[in-house]
Amino acid sequence: MPGSLEPLDLGVHIPYHFRCPISLELMRDPVTVCTGQTYDRPSIDSWVSAGNTTCPVTRATLTDFTLIPNHTLRRLIQEWCVANRAFGVERIPTPKQPADPALVRSLLNQTSSDSAPPHLRLSSLRRLRQLARDSDKNRSLISSHNVRQILLPIIFNGANELNHEALALLVLFPLGDSECAALASDSEKINYLSRLLSHNSLDVRVNSAALIEIVVAGTHSPELRARVCEVDEIYDGVVDLLRSPISYPRALKIGIKALFALCLVKQTRHKAVAAGAPAVLVDRLADFEKCDAERALATVELLCRIPAGCEAFAGHALTVPMLVKIILKISHRATEYAAGALLSLCSESERCQREAVTAGVLTQLLLLVQSDCTERAKRKAQMLLKLLRDSWPQDCIGNSDDFACSQVVVVPF
Repeated sequence: MPGSLEPLDLGVHIPYHFRCPISLELMRDPVTVCTGQTYDRPSIDSWVSAGNTTCPVTRATLTDFTLIPNHTLRRLIQEWCVANRAFGVERIPTPKQPADPALVRSLLNQTSSDSAPPHLRLSSLRRLRQLARDSDKNRSLISSHNVRQILLPIIFNGANELNHEALALLVLFPLGDSECAALASDSEKINYLSRLLSHNSLDVRVNSAALIEIVVAGTHSPELRARVCEVDEIYDGVVDLLRSPISYPRALKIGIKALFALCLVKQTRHKAVAAGAPAVLVDRLADFEKCDAERALATVELLCRIPAGCEAFAGHALTVPMLVKIILKISHRATEYAAGALLSLCSESERCQREAVTAGVLTQLLLLVQSDCTERAKRKAQMLLKLLRDSWPQDCIGNSDDFACSQVVVVPF
């Protein structure tokens, strides 16, 4: 029951002393402050980070901000979780302790030292990546030591395991505006990243795509974004990531994030179409998690706004039935994107209009305009209803009083 008290509705009573006094939720990483009070680590961290200098319970001044793990209480909570498994309570994992600042400094010093043996630098990078993956607090600590300035020169200096490991660590941190602009304006570095997209290692390809997405999304200059998006090899590599097996979900997640960022640049969308993005998007849509499915549908709508994209999607037998089926199924955003893509396709193809009607789009759209979806989704649905009016079966038009079918008002954009 991470982050939730919902199991209480099933009759499970959480002992009072297992709850964090701040969040009132079951503690997962109990720590004790200098006043003797115990809190869940994320809650007391947030309290202190907000500038508070007193104990939330006693209001006594915190003279020492050291957080001491309460191992005894954590073990008791874990035992309680195991005893209540029948009620759907999951055992909390044993938390990993925050990284030691001195250790982080030492690892970064070894990483940045050109005189250090390569195997020692590689080992330091791997340890830093492990620490960064453990928690947000560790990533914040590592980031505070100028990790990006240390890693960027390593990534683009040669082509070996050290470079690849530095890349894997860098993509765990956001880049600043100036860093994104500097990378976007350096064609040699962008070309290097594009070459990594065809590397033998899937991990290397995924990390390269991740950095490209960070750069494109973080570059505010349209000219610089367009410069990155002009590289054909990037589209081939990113689309190929979307063909990765479902057993490697990170490839799908990074692949669709990168493709969406690239397709936001209108003048180069045709490159995504040429790389085969439409067919891959339709074929893999069912494999995406919710937020990634939304991003995939947004990408479909973007590509449907250009003739080549419209033609490619219209030529796939599953495109229209899939978009019709998705309406009202995933989220309001997904519904809006699906309706927008259908509007583009049906505006260009009478065959798509017939396919949409056959797939049951009429009922879906009528439900949509009466739902609590976004106003933009409703406007797109109303425009699509008007466009398809001549394609509606006569018996549908004559028996649609429940939906006020004959009184749909089209609201212009």
